[in-house]
Amino acid sequence: MPKTIVIDTESIKKENSKEIMKSICEDLEERGYNAFKQVTEYLITGEIGYISSYKECRNRISKLDRRDTIEYMLKEFVK
Repeated sequence: MPKTIVIDTESIKKENSKEIMKSICEDLEERGYNAFKQVTEYLITGEIGYISSYKECRNRISKLDRRDTIEYMLKEFVK
């Protein structure tokens, strides 16, 4: 009888969000932008215009939930 596999979807979602955010920052820096300032302003205000459209960064970051992203970042910060 095969074993039941439990998949932690929350962990997978967080890891995917982390990878997306990392690639966005790398792409923005590649273009010469201050990625941390752009992402910070977007996360604070929700104004997508802070993120450059270079390499679809704007589209990719808009798929992430801002509140979940901030919560995850805070949890990582206080570890």
